[in-house]
Amino acid sequence: MDPVTLAVLSKRFESITTKMANTLLRTGRSGVLNLAKDFSTSIVTRDCELMTGAETLPIHVLSGADLMARSMMDLHPALRRGDAFLHNSPYHGCSHPADHTILVPVIDKKGEHHFTVWVKAHQADCGNGQPTTYMGHARDVYEEGALIFPAVKVQENYEDIEDIIRMCQMRIRVPVQWRGDFLAMIGAARIGEREVLAMADEYGWETLHTFSGEWFDYSEKVMIAAIKKMPSGSATATSTHDPVPGTPEGGIPIKVGVKIDSKNARIEVDLRDNPDAMPCGLNLSEACARTGAMIGVFNSIEDLVPTNAGSFRRLKVHIREGCVAGGGKHPTSMSVATTNLADRMTNPVQRAFSKIKDGLGLAECGPIFPASLGVISGVDPR
Repeated sequence: MDPVTLAVLSKRFESITTKMANTLLRTGRSGVLNLAKDFSTSIVTRDCELMTGAETLPIHVLSGADLMARSMMDLHPALRRGDAFLHNSPYHGCSHPADHTILVPVIDKKGEHHFTVWVKAHQADCGNGQPTTYMGHARDVYEEGALIFPAVKVQENYEDIEDIIRMCQMRIRVPVQWRGDFLAMIGAARIGEREVLAMADEYGWETLHTFSGEWFDYSEKVMIAAIKKMPSGSATATSTHDPVPGTPEGGIPIKVGVKIDSKNARIEVDLRDNPDAMPCGLNLSEACARTGAMIGVFNSIEDLVPTNAGSFRRLKVHIREGCVAGGGKHPTSMSVATTNLADRMTNPVQRAFSKIKDGLGLAECGPIFPASLGVISGVDPR
């Protein structure tokens, strides 16, 4: 594929995710969407590889879109045009239960699956046992109480499956608001589906798949060049999350190891030397552990490397099963996986880079939420 066509198609796909994001911003019912912009959109290939995403929240996208698309395909091997799936299970690739995600497989007239468009939005309420979407003190998912949807079909032949809608409306404290956000997400995903189908009519499916392969190859080359500018070396760094109920008195220590292999252009991040999952809601989902580490890596690379499955070929994140850092299994609570411990994951990755060479990485910074952006939960006494 010639470079001009490659550049044009990359921007065309990127513009689709931007249209999806703008739809959420303009039509979302809750302030979580139309003010806080706590949402993300992306497009995944038929091989479940992240191709592109709008400039929204990295913790939602870098790892997770691929995992959720894979779980959708594993759980529903016979995908059909007009299907849509609701996904928020951290045990099947989602970030945490409050991040409801709509996945729509893009399927041609012959019934062949080509891409998946993906819309994720944090909810005002997700059915937790208390009126909050962040249950840091929950000892397990049962105490947490969130409704868990592991790629559950919510539309068939473009029509809602009302049983699922009613279930959500009965368990979610703001049913009208949730319904509005659900419609915004469905609308955004369908716009993405429509635009990809229109691109296929214009260029042909074969051209679009050729593009995705060559776009990944190009992104990998840029990643290789960026890594080769850095010296080989390894370092470890630590950070600590403050104690909360369910954690040791000293809090949750996080240790990461970073290894740069400049000669072979590879980076490894090792999260295995961390405590086992704990009886609280701060445990990281696999998606958030991988993404937290990846954010630290991409923040530490000087070049503007595209963040997609191509550049990810040069990055390996090691996770230990049963670990607080991404290895938890059902019924471990991961209610707060997108923020607190994820921040403490990104920081030592960046600091490890700075130990390898001055000028790389970043110093440790504060959490994602300053006091002015805290989540307020409870009942207004008025």
